[in-house]
Amino acid sequence: MGEDRHLPARIPDLALYFGGGAWRIGSFSPRLEKFLGRDCGDRAVDGFFADSSPSLSGLAEEVASHGEALHNIRISLQAGNWQTTVVAEIRPSREEGIRPRKQVQFFFREAMAAEVELPRIFHGMVGVSPPLLDVFRKIELYGPTDASVVVTGETGTGKELVARALHEESPRSGCPFVAVNCSAISKELLESELFGHEKGSFTGALRTHRGRFERADGGTLFLDEIGDMPFGTQVKLLRVLENRTVERVGSEREIPVDVRLVCATNVPLERAVAEGRFRADLYHRLAVLRLHLPPLRDRLDDLPFLVDFFLAVLNRKYHRQVKRLTPEAVNFLRSYLWPGNIRELRNVLERVVVETEGEVIGARAFREWTLERQHLSPDRWEEVRLSPASQTAIIPPYPAPSERPLLTSGPRDAFPAEQGNHSYPAPGVELNPETIRRAYREAAGNISLAARLLGVHRATLYRHLKKLGLERHDLAD
Repeated sequence: MGEDRHLPARIPDLALYFGGGAWRIGSFSPRLEKFLGRDCGDRAVDGFFADSSPSLSGLAEEVASHGEALHNIRISLQAGNWQTTVVAEIRPSREEGIRPRKQVQFFFREAMAAEVELPRIFHGMVGVSPPLLDVFRKIELYGPTDASVVVTGETGTGKELVARALHEESPRSGCPFVAVNCSAISKELLESELFGHEKGSFTGALRTHRGRFERADGGTLFLDEIGDMPFGTQVKLLRVLENRTVERVGSEREIPVDVRLVCATNVPLERAVAEGRFRADLYHRLAVLRLHLPPLRDRLDDLPFLVDFFLAVLNRKYHRQVKRLTPEAVNFLRSYLWPGNIRELRNVLERVVVETEGEVIGARAFREWTLERQHLSPDRWEEVRLSPASQTAIIPPYPAPSERPLLTSGPRDAFPAEQGNHSYPAPGVELNPETIRRAYREAAGNISLAARLLGVHRATLYRHLKKLGLERHDLAD
């Protein structure tokens, strides 16, 4: 071991330091600077690598806070028109001095083909995308602890799967996992369902009822849609967490319970706290650990693997022999923004598997589903045609609920409502710098939203930028 001190020190590919309230770039390695072609020292890393996933600043903060290195972290590294997939080792670094700064070093190696292409199946979740692999890593990190976890994400992203995975990765895996949807039970019955009730405690209480906390004793209780919990029930939940006992409705006897709590929400709890709809003390008690599930539109690299996974499941369920989707069908599905996420993908695949008698499913199989989606909300979808050879109808991507509604004045015209007089060219038409800049400004610097406004995929927009000799920072001019 002593001989290692005489070996030359490895040069980090990326060195970050924390200053001015943000993680900033300290230095690049020569090989990384060769690809990027410019010196970007002292810039905020999230501004320079804006579309990288997972967030470099998030990884840096995790390493600096815990003082321990992370190994074999797969990162989709993207800066302007340049993109690659790397596997990173991230180490904390110390600066000597009276007021040392937090520093972190990234060492990259190119991801091997097997690391890029082979999907990972983890507790029923499937994918290869960096955002999902980061979720897997956090489940493995958080699972063995007993801390409460809040899982966030849009509807249909698989929050209950994550809760079950946390349970299976914990020492409590041999004990019950109990789930309850707080928005699916009436306000009057929720307390009884959670904490139990005694016989005769209210009209209709014909027998003693053990609540979900008692049934989950020793295991994990998953509270879905925690943001919809009534304020009065929140008070009692906080008392249970503090005392680790429950009182059934109609009883004064305290019953000890040993439960790990995992909660999920698709609405920001911070906003609910600010609006007075959720108790701040309960929020801080629950949100010890946070885990965010990305929407399917942000992990489209996983879509082909999810399709294969669901086809195998559905073949067994319906005794079919569907082997695959055609490339046109896969591209068709990739064009959609999936507001219902994984649940919606599975549902539409189940539909076409039932309706298909052959071994291969083409894009035409999705025609009726597409028309239904358009009929459901025709003013929020733009038309995106497939190749002329397929002559299939339209695919209806639409914005997330938080985005401004789009006005459609024609089959290819769509911009935010207050900018309804603007239009953009149809797919296949060359984009000029001014059109791209206008969309970028309208999207407030969000390159993915700018691409959507222009009617192209984000990767296509980057190809246009490269062809025009533009970098991302040029768009703000």
